[in-house]
Amino acid sequence: MKGDNMMEKPKDKKWILTDNPAIIFEDNTVGRLKKQIWDASEEEIDEILKEYGIPSESELGKPGTYIQNTPRVKVIEKRKKNDVVLVPIGCTENHGIHANTGLDTFMVTQIIEGVRRYTAKQGREVSLAFPPLNYGGHPYHHLGMAGTVIMPKEVVEETIIYTMLGLWNDGFRKIILVNNHGHLWMLEGAIHEFMKRYQLPGIFRVIDWHRAVREFFYPVDREDSLETHFIHADESETSVGLLLFPGMIDMSVVVDAQPQSFLPEGHFDTSVDPYGRPSRWSEGEGHAAIERAATPEGVVGKPSIASARKAKRPVAAILKYLTLVIDQILEAFPPRTVPPVEKVTLRTEEEMKPFLKEPMSPGWKSVDELPMIGGWHKL
Repeated sequence: MKGDNMMEKPKDKKWILTDNPAIIFEDNTVGRLKKQIWDASEEEIDEILKEYGIPSESELGKPGTYIQNTPRVKVIEKRKKNDVVLVPIGCTENHGIHANTGLDTFMVTQIIEGVRRYTAKQGREVSLAFPPLNYGGHPYHHLGMAGTVIMPKEVVEETIIYTMLGLWNDGFRKIILVNNHGHLWMLEGAIHEFMKRYQLPGIFRVIDWHRAVREFFYPVDREDSLETHFIHADESETSVGLLLFPGMIDMSVVVDAQPQSFLPEGHFDTSVDPYGRPSRWSEGEGHAAIERAATPEGVVGKPSIASARKAKRPVAAILKYLTLVIDQILEAFPPRTVPPVEKVTLRTEEEMKPFLKEPMSPGWKSVDELPMIGGWHKL
C-alpha cells in the first residue's frame, strides 16, 4: 500500500489528516487501518477483496460455514481456538423494484462470510451464527410499504436477547452483532436489557457496519468513489449489491427518487451521519414525508448511478475492521477467558465458575440454572 503520508494537526497529535479536509482519522490502530484503506490503490483494494474471497456465492447453505450447518464436533473445535461469534442482522424490506427485499441480510452475511474465510486461512476461524432476524424492526416512516415486513420492537429485542443467551451458554462469550438495517436502537436496547437481566461476563457489541466505516461512503474526488451520500436503496446499497450478489439486482428497471423534507437542511443527518448534524435520521418523525407518500418506489437516492467498483473500498474497509476487532478482542481475552466477573457484573467469580466451564463438561452449569439477581427481570 502507499505510505501513510501522515499530517498532524498543529497542537493536536491525535489526528491523521487526508487529502480531503472533511475526512480525518484518529491516530490509533483503528484510524491507521482506515488510513491505509483510504490511501490504497484500486489494485491494492482488489487484492484485499481477493484475500477475503469477495465476491463469492452465499454460504448460508454451504456445510461447515455457520454454526448451524457444521457438525457439532467441528463447532467446538473451532470455538476452542476462537470464541468470537459474528451474528448478522438483516431484514426484509422494499429496496426498490430493481433490488431484492432480502438485500440487507445477504449484504451482511456475505461480508461476515468473507471474514470467516480469511480467519480460517489464518488458523483462527471465527464462528458465524445464522441471522436471527430475517424480518427486522423498522422506523415509523417505513409503514405501508409492500415488501417490507415489520416486526414489533419487543419481538426484535427478545429475539436478540435469547439468541445471545443461547450462544453464551454454548461457550461463545464474545458476541458481535453485525447490523445492516435501520433498527440500531433496538439492538442497543437488547444488549443492555440482556446485561441487566442476566449479568453475564463477556464482550457484547453491535457494529452498524456502514457507520463503522462511514468515511468510505462519503463522496470524494476519486474515480472509484460514490457520488452521493448514503440514504436508502440508493447508489450506495445498490453498489454493494452489485459487488456481492449481482444476480439479485436488475439495473434494467432501476428508478431514482428523492425524499421530501418539511424543514430546512441542517437538522437531521443521513444514514451514516456524514454531516455531523444535531440529530441522527432516527431521532424524530414528522419533519419529512413517510416513504409511502414521498418515495413509494422504495428508493431514496440515485441507484441508477451505482456500480460494483464504487462498493469495493467500503467493503474492503469493513472486512479489515471486523478482522481487527476480532484480533484485539482475542488479544485482550484469549479463547475461554472473559473480562473480570466482578468488574463487569454484580456477580462473584466463585458463583460464575461452573457456568464458565466448557459446556457439557463435568461440573458445568447451564444458564437455565443461573440465579437471578437484581430487579431487572422480564415483566
